[in-house]
Amino acid sequence: MENKIRIQTNAASPALGTYSQAIRTGDLVFVTGQTGRDETGKLEEGLEAQTRRVLANIDAILNAAGCSNADIVKVTLLLADIKDFKAVDQLYAAWLPGHGVTPAKPARTAFQAAALPAGALLMLEVVAAVPD
Repeated sequence: MENKIRIQTNAASPALGTYSQAIRTGDLVFVTGQTGRDETGKLEEGLEAQTRRVLANIDAILNAAGCSNADIVKVTLLLADIKDFKAVDQLYAAWLPGHGVTPAKPARTAFQAAALPAGALLMLEVVAAVPD
């Protein structure tokens, strides 16, 4: 029995290299770090547009895996400039289910990277638990 299932959707940016958009193994889905590229591979301009595209890409990939952002348990956020954290965090917080209430939010790590692929301003990877 195959224990890794490749998740692929045309509704998110295509892989730039030898990796999958996501992999499901057991009850977990591991989404590759997403940048602000659209379905054609074009990088959006500006921090807000890239952030919104990253979140849309993750939504599309999770949907293809039978999940939603409500199922995310772990997030890793990489920023080209850590000074952008607050602006990205505001968009991220509004995207999460239950914005303004106190449900359990995903665990998260955030840090500045020396450089991100294709000149991206941020990259976000997530791990989600497949719902019953």
